[in-house]
Amino acid sequence: MQGMTASAWWVRKVSVAALLAAMPAVAGAQTAPAVPPVKLGLVTFLTGPAAGPFGIPGRNSAEIMIEMLNAGKVPAPYATAGLAGATIVPKFVDEAGSSANQVTEFRNLVQRDGMNAVVGYISSGNCLAVAPVAEELKALTVFWDCGTPRIFEERPLKYVFRATPHATMDNVAAARYVLKKFPDLASFSGINQNYAWGQDSWRDFVAAMKALAPKATVDKELLPKLFAGEFGAEISALLTTNSKVVHSSFWDGDLESFIVQSGARGLPARSTMVYTAGETAMFRLGAKIPDGTIIGARGPHGVMAPDTPLNRWFRQVYEDRFATAPTYPAYHMAQSILGLKAAWEKAAAAKGGQQPAIDDVVKAFEGIEFEGPSAKIRMAIGNGHQGIADIAYGSFRFNKAEGKPEIVDIVRYPAECVNPPANMTSTAWLEAGMPGAKCN
Repeated sequence: MQGMTASAWWVRKVSVAALLAAMPAVAGAQTAPAVPPVKLGLVTFLTGPAAGPFGIPGRNSAEIMIEMLNAGKVPAPYATAGLAGATIVPKFVDEAGSSANQVTEFRNLVQRDGMNAVVGYISSGNCLAVAPVAEELKALTVFWDCGTPRIFEERPLKYVFRATPHATMDNVAAARYVLKKFPDLASFSGINQNYAWGQDSWRDFVAAMKALAPKATVDKELLPKLFAGEFGAEISALLTTNSKVVHSSFWDGDLESFIVQSGARGLPARSTMVYTAGETAMFRLGAKIPDGTIIGARGPHGVMAPDTPLNRWFRQVYEDRFATAPTYPAYHMAQSILGLKAAWEKAAAAKGGQQPAIDDVVKAFEGIEFEGPSAKIRMAIGNGHQGIADIAYGSFRFNKAEGKPEIVDIVRYPAECVNPPANMTSTAWLEAGMPGAKCN
């Protein structure tokens, strides 16, 4: 205190004490923990015959959506950053390999890597294998592309969701479109891959045709193995048929190989091909697809998508990044991630803005409605775990003047026209003649 008066010393002591008292509060404000990130596993084909037409567009879409969501640059109603403010941290896994391998990789994502949620799987076989494991691990899982109706019709699931409609929609709409083009069709044939997706697709198409055109009969029914790649014997068999229409749910490299091989042998000159997943090949094969081929996109996606602000934004950012138009796998991935965001933020709002627990997100996801880039998705069947949406079909045409592929004669079908009601399985609904279908 030398050189200070008693009063000056006391003022200094009080000021230092006040500063020291304030420091913990300041330090606490500076070191308050940030919102923890959401770790998101993403499974898609990165190698193999399904990568080019399906897996890579899905990965590209996820890359864009996660980057833009984290930056808060996705248009309304998704303009908030991340998942309720939490940054999304992705980890990509290759879907190539056996279903047993995918189950192992899924366990690794959840148990070893601590993923908060998984968005994954193109193959229906992989979805069927992973679903019970997701339930066992109580791991929030969104199937983004696989189409078999069996996922939610064989057993109730709590932690698994699918924000994309299943294959019954694809094949009912295909049957309706075929009969619009060929109202007096006498017979039809099919070539589909011999596993869950192909079997279910063909079953549903045949059942829909039986309900809508009971006099039309099945001629050839071919089920080659998945990833066969070479279809000489099957094309020979189809060349002997009198069917005006051949149905196929081929996807991946099998779809593109079959289009090229069947075209070289003149099959499309005898029968109109109906490709329920054909939109994925239109930009890759272009003029190699015969004009008049009936094309589906597993929804109103790609060039058949409506003109909305969200769709215009999605197409623009995708084309700017990858120099090609997004096809339906890209749309499926985008709407699956947006569905997860919608559910996550609904759950967060119910907790007053706090980050929700996984069970909170599960509860919020059930029965939710949300906007995708190309359609409104309603989680209306499968006890609120399975999405339904509108769908569109059209006919392929290569525009020689502009040098680009097109889809013309597009017909749109409402969700209630092509999906079973909540209280019926797909098979039961089709066998009963699709009661309650609302197509107007």
